[in-house]
Amino acid sequence: MADEPTVTVLGIRVPDAGPVFLAAVAAHVGAGLVAVIAGTLAALSRKRRGRHPRAGTVFLTAVAVIVVTATVMSAIRWQHNRHLLAVSTVTAVLATVGWLARRRRWRRWMLWHGITMSGAFIALLTGFYLDNGPQLPVWDRLPPLAFWFLPAAVGIPLTWWALVRNHALPCPRPEGRRAGAARP
Repeated sequence: MADEPTVTVLGIRVPDAGPVFLAAVAAHVGAGLVAVIAGTLAALSRKRRGRHPRAGTVFLTAVAVIVVTATVMSAIRWQHNRHLLAVSTVTAVLATVGWLARRRRWRRWMLWHGITMSGAFIALLTGFYLDNGPQLPVWDRLPPLAFWFLPAAVGIPLTWWALVRNHALPCPRPEGRRAGAARP
């Protein structure tokens, strides 16, 4: 980006590749913020009717906008944005599979839903850090591979914990404990 024109938005340099590109970036950033907020709300709410499915629907819609805008940005600047198109596509596929698992009530749907929706959220954050990490305080000191793996390193243990907590995975019991046995 050093030899091409840029604009600075909230301290982050954005390539100035014309008005269509800048409009796509604006929509992409807005959808990304909505997806992060909605995904967080869905993750933190009780898994029942109401807030969780509404937030999940907003998350899925925002991810669709992210894929469309990533496609536009990649068409304009393929060399620089093709990785973002790949990450946004993975995000969309995971979110869609999670939605389908819940909607169609696949066998062990809660497990499928939890893993794929969490994976979509992790992929969303990975895309953000890949593109913006080198310009963010503290993150700018990390090696580039960290942008690929840190979201998963944090997200996978949290996903496992949520799956156990919501009974999508069996809860590991200490040796010698029987189901229903009184606790000491």
